[in-house]
Amino acid sequence: MSERIPILYNRKPCYDLVFTLSFDELVPELESLEMKNKRICIITDSKVDEIYGSKVLELLQGNCLKAVKYVFPCGEENKTLDTVRGAYKFLIQEEFDRKDILIALGGGVVGDTTGFIAATYLRGIDFVQLPTTLLAQADSSIGGKTGVDFDGYKNMVGAFKMPRLVYMNQEVLATLEDRQFFSGFAEVMKHGLIKDASFYEWLIENMYEICERDMKVLQEMLMRSCTVKKLVVEKDPEEQGERALLNFGHTIGHAIEKAKHFELLHGECVALGAVAAAYISWKRELLSMEEYYEIRDMFVPFNLPISVEGIDPEEVLRLTKSDKKMESGKIKFVLLKKIGKAVLDHTVTDEELLAAINEIYFSEEDAHE
Repeated sequence: MSERIPILYNRKPCYDLVFTLSFDELVPELESLEMKNKRICIITDSKVDEIYGSKVLELLQGNCLKAVKYVFPCGEENKTLDTVRGAYKFLIQEEFDRKDILIALGGGVVGDTTGFIAATYLRGIDFVQLPTTLLAQADSSIGGKTGVDFDGYKNMVGAFKMPRLVYMNQEVLATLEDRQFFSGFAEVMKHGLIKDASFYEWLIENMYEICERDMKVLQEMLMRSCTVKKLVVEKDPEEQGERALLNFGHTIGHAIEKAKHFELLHGECVALGAVAAAYISWKRELLSMEEYYEIRDMFVPFNLPISVEGIDPEEVLRLTKSDKKMESGKIKFVLLKKIGKAVLDHTVTDEELLAAINEIYFSEEDAHE
């Protein structure tokens, strides 16, 4: 039985989030987009293609004018303009026009890249999100942010492009590698920390079922997580204000991601960045010491890191300055006023940032103590 959450854009219905346990309803959902008269291109990566590419392609064939697949190598290192260029060439050769549809089948890298292709190919073509990771289902597939990395800097080239549909098949989470699954959980935890204290408590209470991937519990978790993001992006669809709260943990997290040459997954870096941001919040006496340590330690049961080796704290600090969330030379930083209440701050100093980075830095000296 599927569930549905509508997303509004400028107070008007824009697209639905569909929560289900199979791909069985995909074609009926796409029929509302008049798929019979359109070409459809599945854009996916090599890893997802091996598991789901043929299955989704077979569902589409015979139900649309033409169904094809564009596959690029998996990995964050391929979230680039070169991949976009290859997709443009493929779509031109396959004679796709502005009335056709792209389908992003994959995790955050595939979703962000496909969305950017959709935003820019022929000045805009419809696309649908079929997220296959927890991170994509809970966060990146929602809200219309698209983009690719540029010379290793995260999401430096992008556009806002709303999907026509986000179809979330939770069944795919059963095949997800543990590390990928728990990486996505960092974004779920973030939503509770910034906007919903009761959801944060619910996550702790249902820790065992989440880790065991109980599908009923995962569906409730995703619907509650997505509802937080829905409420934020509907108020501020193009990040002019409140939507920036969703970047909690991301400024330092993105810097660590680059400093570690993308050896750590995005969600792992978000967890580290969240701990650092909570540390600054404690030192500013917004959070109590007990709240800080609880937030830090609650990432551990979900297999997320709270310390990191092999970084230069000064380099990480420098990398925060190249974050796209800089505004008039100041970092637009997200702090916690309390659990469930995040605030934007433009006054975080280099000294505070460096202290927070050192708090999560596990050095060789620490190892010998």
